[in-house]
Amino acid sequence: MKPVLLLTVLALLVGTLSAHSQPSVDDLAKFIAGLPAGDPTLAALEKQSWWMTYSGELDRKWAKMDQRQLEHVRAWASGHPEIAGASGTVYYMFSGPDSLYARTFFPNASTYILCGTEPVGSVPDITKMDPGNVAGDLNNLRQALDTMLTTHYFITKDMRVDLTRGSIGGTLPLLFVFLEKAGCSINAVNFSGPSVEIDFRSPSGRKQSLYYFKTDLSNGGGNGAFLAFCKRRGPGVSLLKSASYLMHSDGFSTIRNFLFANSTLIIQDDSGIPFRDFEQRRWNVRLYGAYTDTIPLFAKYFQPDLAAAFQHSRTGELGFAFGYAWQIPKGVLIEATPK
Repeated sequence: MKPVLLLTVLALLVGTLSAHSQPSVDDLAKFIAGLPAGDPTLAALEKQSWWMTYSGELDRKWAKMDQRQLEHVRAWASGHPEIAGASGTVYYMFSGPDSLYARTFFPNASTYILCGTEPVGSVPDITKMDPGNVAGDLNNLRQALDTMLTTHYFITKDMRVDLTRGSIGGTLPLLFVFLEKAGCSINAVNFSGPSVEIDFRSPSGRKQSLYYFKTDLSNGGGNGAFLAFCKRRGPGVSLLKSASYLMHSDGFSTIRNFLFANSTLIIQDDSGIPFRDFEQRRWNVRLYGAYTDTIPLFAKYFQPDLAAAFQHSRTGELGFAFGYAWQIPKGVLIEATPK
């Protein structure tokens, strides 16, 4: 074969392979987050009316949530150098896929460790899926996000239903949405058993890693390997939000003791570690917002000692919803550091 003809054939082959190459993980994540991707095949799907509707609805809800919640969380955290300046590991137990608040409180951390009972799931090559199935899966994803964007937490049973209906499922697509909407770019995704590691860059270019583990945090829940993994990356700062008051029972004493032993700072609402367990001789505790009751579903977990402490030694205002009562005036936040 003549050299010129050979080069022409090779060029055609390269062009064909390039045209059918799989989009990058960052392009897939952007598409799922309703943001324009750089991949030409995905760009064609972005012209479909169903994707434009999905993108527009997600943008509107995200903007309202950011204005109502996140901008106030960012402002509050920036006024607390021990929070905004934390640069190591963040433990966020009982988080589910909520990387959003972990990164908003602790934007400069190197590592985020999240966990929940929901499976990691997957995000397939969307360009090889039937467009109708993609549209249906994105609609399920939007429904799974609705409660989080309206309040600031997930309803686990609803999320579990919405994210098990199609091929784009589990916690991974939600993690993608939160990272991309926050201006991050995803470099790599690595799966290992019931866990996933996402390496990404923050809007400032900082390299960061996020781990999500599917695990049972109850005593005897088979979480020894997970806690050993966490300990190797600690000590760290801890976030607890909408944790179903599980650590108020003896059945979750192991994870409660782990956090006490491995946390240099704990930020939580009233559903995390019971207020009574922060012994005065061991912990400095600061209280922000207001605490007068709980939502009816968790009425039995009302803490009179916490209510009394808010009456007599509240540290300051909060300005955003935190806790199961999603109205801003009812936000309750406990900040604790070991003595």
